[in-house]
Amino acid sequence: MSPKAVFWVPIALRSILILIGGGVVWALFGLLTAMLVIVALLLAMVIMQLLYLYKLANWLDNPQSTRLPDGWGAWTDIFSRLYRLRRDDEKNQAELSEWLARFRQAMHLLPDGVVIMDDVLFLEWCNPAAEQHLGLQHERDKGMRVTNLVRNPEFIDYIILGRYDQPLMLTQRERRLLVNVIPFENRRQILVTHDVTETDRIERMRRDFIANASHELRTPLTVIVGFLEIASAQPDLDTKTRNGHLKLMTEQANRMQSLVTDMLTLSRLESVEYSLRIERVNMHALSEQIAQDARALSAGRHQITLECDGPDVAGSLDELRSAFGNLASNAVRYTPDGGNILISWKGDERGAQFSVQDNGIGISYQHISRLTERFYRVDKGRSRDTQGTGLGLAIVKHVLIRHSAVLQISSEPGQGSRFSACFERKTIWHD
Repeated sequence: MSPKAVFWVPIALRSILILIGGGVVWALFGLLTAMLVIVALLLAMVIMQLLYLYKLANWLDNPQSTRLPDGWGAWTDIFSRLYRLRRDDEKNQAELSEWLARFRQAMHLLPDGVVIMDDVLFLEWCNPAAEQHLGLQHERDKGMRVTNLVRNPEFIDYIILGRYDQPLMLTQRERRLLVNVIPFENRRQILVTHDVTETDRIERMRRDFIANASHELRTPLTVIVGFLEIASAQPDLDTKTRNGHLKLMTEQANRMQSLVTDMLTLSRLESVEYSLRIERVNMHALSEQIAQDARALSAGRHQITLECDGPDVAGSLDELRSAFGNLASNAVRYTPDGGNILISWKGDERGAQFSVQDNGIGISYQHISRLTERFYRVDKGRSRDTQGTGLGLAIVKHVLIRHSAVLQISSEPGQGSRFSACFERKTIWHD
């Protein structure tokens, strides 16, 4: 049955019934009574329709499918169709809300900043990354002009001039940001910020590493090439001079070999493909070996003491030997003759700690944070005198990172230094 038939047939039936009832009353009680009955029935129908209209008006103020009233007659079909429409609408709204929530969650987790502006640069929306990059606050700044919020001349020129074919490199809040503006729709623009601070830092470190490595390799090569030229130009050099040249060339070649070895070690430690091979490391035996190597390097010039009272750890024996050996050899090199060096391995409920403490020349506070940088030296002349490559503490740092440990440094000029490798409890070997 068509919707029109569903609506009109019940009305026609009810009208016929009223007329038949009126005819019966007319036959029994007369025309006047019949008219009164018909009017009363029609009035009741009108009141009923008005009641349903009232219910419908109340429902439209808060149209929820659970609150839809029941109906009678044609109203049953009307309310049924309204229920289906409202249910479908609620389902669509729920799906839309779910997608909107997912979109907002994705935008909140996105590492890049996203700002939506209208055609006159008023802020409509921004994600947390954009708030951090540009110093915005969505709730506070919504509806304000972006160029009034980000007071950077380069940014303002870029936005106002509208030359969006090339991104803008911007320094903002101690960050290096790559800024792009993407027009969309007719009256909207998307501003995207990408933090390249870490990328720039890594690129700068790469350039510095290449420059420093080239410089460090150039010095011994210059010495070796120079002596070889002398030997070629003066083949009749006396034995003493020739032996002196050979000794210096050997020293420089050994220095260059140590430098290349440390560079390869550092590169291997930084490689993702070079996985950590876990084994049980006997820390008592390793600490004894480190102390013996330090005494051999010292050749009796220092008082070296060992204290070992800690557990074994899970890690790489070769890598830990390299890291701890660097700490001990640095203490020997930078402690004057007659100084004291304490090598210790201790454990407690929080974890374990390998430390090397000396009473040597010490380090100024402003240098401590940069000691683990490649080729960084507090005193370049002294470092070369002690045959250091400038990569030892960088190797220590990366070994400890691979073992979920950290390097702590405390020092005072003229008082000595303490280098501690602190291991978490999870690194301790458990039988």
